[in-house]
Parts: sequence; structure tokens; C-alpha cells
Amino acid sequence: MKAARSRLFQTAAICFAVLSIGAPATTRSQLVESAAGASAVDITAARDQFRVDLGGGTTAGANGSFGGLRREINWDGVPGAFSAPNNLPANFFNSNSPRGAVFSTPGTGFQVSGATTDVGAGQPAAANFGNIDPSYTTTFATFSPQRLFTSLGSNVYDVNFFLPGTNTPALVTGFGAVFSDVDLSSTTSLQFFDSSNASLGTFFVPAFLGSQTFSFLGVSFPVAEVSRVRVTAGNTALGAGVLDLNNDLVVADDFLYGEHSGTGNHRASCMRTWGVTGAELAAV
Repeated sequence: MKAARSRLFQTAAICFAVLSIGAPATTRSQLVESAAGASAVDITAARDQFRVDLGGGTTAGANGSFGGLRREINWDGVPGAFSAPNNLPANFFNSNSPRGAVFSTPGTGFQVSGATTDVGAGQPAAANFGNIDPSYTTTFATFSPQRLFTSLGSNVYDVNFFLPGTNTPALVTGFGAVFSDVDLSSTTSLQFFDSSNASLGTFFVPAFLGSQTFSFLGVSFPVAEVSRVRVTAGNTALGAGVLDLNNDLVVADDFLYGEHSGTGNHRASCMRTWGVTGAELAAV
């Protein structure tokens, strides 16, 4: 277990990017909702329509469940112990708050931004990842205050789906996310993969030039066939001295995805390449 954790986050030996040769992509149609603008209201209608596409209504149940049809993550319930300047465990939303989502990255980990209510060492951290670089406080903005989400050491990360609270891989009908400060078109994207690890397509997040802007992209399928989603956020990772002026730095806010179903051991062959099992990934 300890060796698996080391492989995952110290050497980032995750092979989810390797596609199954000859596996066909889906021929089913998708529903795509997207929007961008200077304020949160500019993307709210697209976010709300994506909620309708996935189903589940507007009343939240336990662990971000809406009517047994949709799950949401807005980061704001993450405790200070797992918020900036502290890192977020990759399986927080399958263990501490079981919503069936486990993150992986070729980088060094994950972080959610600080909130004014945090009281631990180094807290409250400067807003919007200002703890990483002071300029970020006015580069990014929250759609649902006060926390944002980012990977560390890489601008690429995967959202892997499991039956909530278990190490059983699962499928969902779709995934969508709110992003802040997408400046360049055809850069920030969501790539969807099915149970055979074949790509279901790459979809680009709409851009809106400026700081503290908002973008939304959500893609849903007629049946549950999405095993994971690869998120490419901007063109470089956040870091001290890394400025949006010379790059396209992007962070995420709310995640929305379909309820889990259609299970299968769809990661086994890939993870055996690195000696990491689905159970180990879910338990990290």
C-alpha cells in the first residue's frame, strides 16, 4: 500500500493515458453545455441546464447526491486540515466524503484554496491560491465561495470514478466543471474515457479573456459509459513566480457528474503495468 502511494504521488506512475489499441470510440451522441463570461451569472444557465441533462433535481442529499442521479463537489466543505497550505488527499471524495471520485495526476498532488474560517498553521491562507503566488488572489475567482481546486506540479489530472466509498470501479453518464480564468481557446479541455480505456472524445472549455473570469463545460452521454475524465487546465501548473501574464493559468470550482453505475474492472490491465491495483488507487 505504501509502495503504491509512493508510485502514485512521488513518481506519478499512472498509466491511464495509455489507450487500449483498437478499442472503438463511442458512436452515441452527446449533450454539450458550455458558456463563459466575466461573472458567475454568465455561466449559471449552462450549469443549470447540465444539471437537467444529468437529472436529480435541486435538493442535495448526503455526500453531494441529487435524487440518486447526480453528484456534485463544490470543495467548500473540505476542512481546514486538508485546505491550503495543506494538500487534499486524492481519495478525499471517496473516503472522507464518499462521492465516488478519486483524483490522479503526473504532478505532486492536489490542493483546495483557503477560506477565512480556516484556523490551522499558516491559515487562513491567502484567497484563491494566493499562498502559492500572491498574484493568484486577483487572477482567479470562486463560483461558489470560498474554495477552488487545483492539481500541483502539473496542469493535468484525472477524475476516476468508483462506487462511492468502495474500491469498485464505476461508470457515469457525464461530467462537467466550472473553471476560472480560461484565457486561451482550445487549451483547457475535458477528455472522456470508457470502460476499455478508449477515448470518447476531447471537448474544449470556452475562453473569456481577462482575470477572475468564469467558464463552464459539461458533457453527458445517453448511458453510463464514462470511467474517467482527463482534465487539462490551462497550459502550465501554478507555482511561485508563475504568472498568468505569460501563461494561461486555470483552476477549477464545482464538479458535477452522473450517479455511478455499470461497474467493471476497466483499469486492471493498465495498472498492472505499474504494479498498482484499483483497490490501491481508491485507498490512497
